[in-house]
Amino acid sequence: MKRPVFLFLIPLLVACSSTPESQSWLTYRIDIRQGNMVTQEMAAQLKPGQTKDQVRFILGTPLVADMFHADRWDYVYRFRPGRDYAEVEQRHLVVYFENGKLAKVGGDVLAGKPAGDVPAKPATRVIDIAPAGDSAN
Repeated sequence: MKRPVFLFLIPLLVACSSTPESQSWLTYRIDIRQGNMVTQEMAAQLKPGQTKDQVRFILGTPLVADMFHADRWDYVYRFRPGRDYAEVEQRHLVVYFENGKLAKVGGDVLAGKPAGDVPAKPATRVIDIAPAGDSAN
């Protein structure tokens, strides 16, 4: 009994298909991390009146330090998982200085005490940091 040749060609044609669904399991994409990862714990260490060097020690070198806005540093972070169906994570922290001292912090990573539950999509807002002498606790 002779088998038709086309029965052997069908698996080959399916494997060589140009549809993205058939090739997605054949490709490997790496996770892409860009920028400065600023955690809640790092932001919690920020205190009003800290110098630029102290802030740089805590958070690292800012991704964006614009010469036209010398009193503003931007820490931008973007994480794109290699999987197609995974969601892209983005964070943005802005640090403002007045007279070379830390004045306020804004963005999606909040300065203050680290929380156990971090919201999935935090809202962006600007926070005024109380002076070191004031204790509102």
